[in-house]
Amino acid sequence: MTDRSHTEAAATLDLLDDLVRRAAAAGADDADAVAADGVSLTAASRFGALERVIRAESRKLGLRVFVGRRQAIVSTADRTPRALADLVERAVAMARAVPEDPFCGLAEPGLWARSWPDLDLCDPAKPDPAELAGQARAAEEAALAVPGVVNSRTVEASWSRSVTALVASNGFAGAHAHTRRSLLAWMLAGDGTVMERDHEHDTTVHAADLRNPAGIGRRAGERAAARLGARKVGSRRVPVVFEPRTAASLLDHLVAAVSGPAVARGTSFLKDRLGQPVFPAGVTVVDDPLRRRGLRSRPFDAEGMAVAPRAIVEDGRLAGWLLDLRSARQLGLAGTGHAARGVSGPPGPAPSNIHMAAGRRSRDSLLGEIRDGLYVTELMGMGVNPVTGDYSRGASGFWIEDGQLAYPVSELTVAGNLKDMFLNLEAADDLDARYGMDAPTVRIDGMTVAGL
Repeated sequence: MTDRSHTEAAATLDLLDDLVRRAAAAGADDADAVAADGVSLTAASRFGALERVIRAESRKLGLRVFVGRRQAIVSTADRTPRALADLVERAVAMARAVPEDPFCGLAEPGLWARSWPDLDLCDPAKPDPAELAGQARAAEEAALAVPGVVNSRTVEASWSRSVTALVASNGFAGAHAHTRRSLLAWMLAGDGTVMERDHEHDTTVHAADLRNPAGIGRRAGERAAARLGARKVGSRRVPVVFEPRTAASLLDHLVAAVSGPAVARGTSFLKDRLGQPVFPAGVTVVDDPLRRRGLRSRPFDAEGMAVAPRAIVEDGRLAGWLLDLRSARQLGLAGTGHAARGVSGPPGPAPSNIHMAAGRRSRDSLLGEIRDGLYVTELMGMGVNPVTGDYSRGASGFWIEDGQLAYPVSELTVAGNLKDMFLNLEAADDLDARYGMDAPTVRIDGMTVAGL
């Protein structure tokens, strides 16, 4: 963190420590307090003119107290002495009134993190609106220069900075700052009533790592123009290839299936598969909270637990769950350092930087063997049953003929079951782990594509 960040963090930690001490004095057996302070700046361009500038700031904190096996959480944006006194009083009163939860509680003494590495998550450079507006204009100009592109839906550049702090009565105290720079371009191509749209974006921790704005805009325009003339196709069972952007959504479904609360409730289609093959041999999925400059990196989790890289899938076998302390206690396991939380709710498990490792073959090799199939560039809807694994989502992209992308297609549905999809998945070698949830191009044979 920068000197300014250290000063802010120290003041926030002192405030949270005082809250925790006051909760104990009011009758709480244990307590923790979390603060989330943030500031963001966004500039948008429209046909070369500055369309809007938005600046937002927030300062929120939450207090969680335990009276025996009862817990309550109260949050506020008001840090005046009177408001904080009321916060403590209400939290303890609520905890005395709610039902017991045998699995709630802080980390046991000695289990919380005592040190953590510097992950370089805070860029000291702060842009002004003119700099962000210039990036948005450069992206929009490049996109509009692509033949067939006629309008911009959204082109905006943004910056944000957040500081998160946690203090608990078990002895843990820690804070970290995180910055983000991003650029998004949504473009429209076509003529009259026949229009197509697509986008390109990039998000990084440091401004120096952000891709060139003109390149982002040009790619957004090319993606939109490539969708013109989309056709419909008939229903059939074919190989389906997910480009990296859509392949990452498969990891989202995997994360939901290995989340501790879902496993404890028995509502996961993978609940009985720990240690068993769920992907082909060679497929590995890793969660890495300690990646330097990672979008989802964190030096400790939301319960103060130490974090470390962990394989979720190893050589095709399901290697472990994502657990916070509560779900770990339900399952009779140790926590895995995956707790995340806001200021107004209890912790729950969430991944950090999760990625599927690259395979051995190229994207072109995966496509080259397909005589008839679908290349998916966009998915719509959330038609996934987490209990059974049944999968059905709207899709668009390109039809594959004789190993080549032949023409754009739309208004399709791709369907299958995630258990079968995972077992029949092959990953290409084009992983670019930069967005926090990343996968290479993947091919899944035998899926149902429903169209005309």
